[in-house]
Amino acid sequence: QVQLVESGGGLAQAGGSLRLSCAASGSIVSIPTMGWYRQAPGKQRELVATSTTSGRTNYAESVKGRFTISRDNAKNTVYLQMNSLKPEDTAVYYCYAVVLSAVSESYRNSWGQGTQVIVSS
Repeated sequence: QVQLVESGGGLAQAGGSLRLSCAASGSIVSIPTMGWYRQAPGKQRELVATSTTSGRTNYAESVKGRFTISRDNAKNTVYLQMNSLKPEDTAVYYCYAVVLSAVSESYRNSWGQGTQVIVSS
């Protein structure tokens, strides 16, 4: 079983910064992809950013230039540095990982419980 535990959400003013962290634990062989999604009230969950073990990153257009995703592969941890926050960044942010499980010996998608980010204007 794989667990993703997020931290770092909270309240920020527009123009401010927050940093999210997500640590994966459990029977893990490797984590090819880690990233972040978000879901605002009344909206569908959407991709924010992803990162592969090779260092390839992908960002939603709405966050490019403001958010930076990074990983510590040795710690199975992914970070999301969010700068120049806007009220429209308000959402629940979910950590996401594609994990090669040592138990099932297969790839599976895993999700964190979510962390709330609120940006006030």
